[in-house]
Amino acid sequence: MALALPWILIFSAKTNLLRTSGIFICALGMAICFWIALNADSLGDQYGYLEGNLQAFMATALLLIVLEMARRAIGWPLPLVAALALLYGLFGHLVRGEFGYAGLPLASFLGTLTIAEGGVWGKLTGVSVSIVAVFVIFGAVLNAGEAGQGFMNLAAAAAGRLRAGAAKVSVLSSALFGSISGSASANVASTGAVTLPAMIKLGYPRSLAGAVEAVASSGGQIMPPLMGAGAFVMVELTGVPYTGIMAAALLPALLFFFAVWIGIDAFSMRYSLKGLPKDERPALRAVIVTASFFLVPFSVLVWGMFIAGYTPQYAACLSIVAAALLLFFDANLTFGLKRTMERLSQVCLAAGQQIAVIASIILCASIIIGVLGITGLGVKITSLILSGSGGLLWPALLLTALACLVLGMEVPTTAAYVICVSVAGPALIDLGLAPLQAHLFIFWFALLSTITPPVCGAVFIAAGMVGENWLKVAASAMALGVGLYLIPLGMIANPSLIGLAEHPGWAVLSAVKVALGLALVSFGVIAPKKAVLRCLAVVSGLTILLWPFWQVST
Repeated sequence: MALALPWILIFSAKTNLLRTSGIFICALGMAICFWIALNADSLGDQYGYLEGNLQAFMATALLLIVLEMARRAIGWPLPLVAALALLYGLFGHLVRGEFGYAGLPLASFLGTLTIAEGGVWGKLTGVSVSIVAVFVIFGAVLNAGEAGQGFMNLAAAAAGRLRAGAAKVSVLSSALFGSISGSASANVASTGAVTLPAMIKLGYPRSLAGAVEAVASSGGQIMPPLMGAGAFVMVELTGVPYTGIMAAALLPALLFFFAVWIGIDAFSMRYSLKGLPKDERPALRAVIVTASFFLVPFSVLVWGMFIAGYTPQYAACLSIVAAALLLFFDANLTFGLKRTMERLSQVCLAAGQQIAVIASIILCASIIIGVLGITGLGVKITSLILSGSGGLLWPALLLTALACLVLGMEVPTTAAYVICVSVAGPALIDLGLAPLQAHLFIFWFALLSTITPPVCGAVFIAAGMVGENWLKVAASAMALGVGLYLIPLGMIANPSLIGLAEHPGWAVLSAVKVALGLALVSFGVIAPKKAVLRCLAVVSGLTILLWPFWQVST
């Protein structure tokens, strides 16, 4: 937190007033952080109970600084939720009925959140430091070199000549780029800068071009290895190893991009969507050379985790070294020391800023989780979900999906996932879901707000880049991204879909079944002009997707 504070409060300040106030807040926050670090052993002996007015002041200041840090980093919604949680923790004993609680002494409540491991310094903060930060640095190193161009060249060579080739290039490049960026907005801005003008030039409707980029870019947050930092949080919350999370998430992520691909083909039947002209497709040598800039580091990562048996963060460190060595060369394989130093500077700045934003989100979300645990509110909300669903799984899933969608509109995906899984996860597990099933279901639905109105960040950015009404872009995006709504349900109806590590044969068979259902639904939503054919395709697809023809326990 001490290292992240200057990035958010000083370096990112947009006005002199914000910068000046940020200096004072940052100085106070850093002083408190260093004091806690230096006195960690003695504070541990207090078991979360503050002693004296000075400690009470520092605890209060620390919580307020975390809220302000998150507000400046990502806006009001998440800090407001955290502030409401704090108010409930302070005054919940005044609430009558089942949502009240007995209350805690102020010194114990504030101490648990600030000097123990039940709040700001909880498991999520630890995992963001030890694992997430390493992978963010890995992505920053790749992005500073030729890897981004390598993504584009490989995608253009693989799909450029196909029908609707420019849109399919967007899908492939976004899947590759998103696997390391983990950010839908960053994905739209980067790959969209190339793919959107190409689609517009080839006569694609602007609403469709924007939708393709927004939907494809949203898939980056569900595509291993990074998954928008969600995978690493899931490791800590479920106890499943990182490699197990990757294996579980892989087939659903591939199915999402498959559904987008089918949707693009369906749109190509309504519009004349051409492939990329031959002169705009990269030469074979350029594809091989630039693709190596990301294939080599990725190969090192896979070798380190799956063959050498290293921890994910150690394997990522080896990949960072490999990617950093490649920064010395460009696409023509020429060596440039000055260019390399500029790239290394870009890496440090980009990684520092991204880690600071993630820290702001995680620290603020940790306050909410801490309050839920201290007050027992999480258990009460779980009970409410169970009673509201009548003890039935699918109504509980519907309530959880709605909560994820609403919360995801206000806060980043990772924060929405953490909060929702804290309150709804236990209810779904009590109703019979495996923990990993429940977590993946909630994580996917927390992502819906990237393309679902009224707050759809990826759509807003794409619409601005193509100069089209965002509602038109959102309508096409929801049709094209239908897999984002259905695949989580497919994971529930077909548990073996996420069991690639334990039952690879059944997992692949389930993926084929779900793919057939997705293809019918995606095609039916977009292509047929007759309502009867459209309904027939959608109903058939949903039946194949959700009906458990076979079931293997994971």
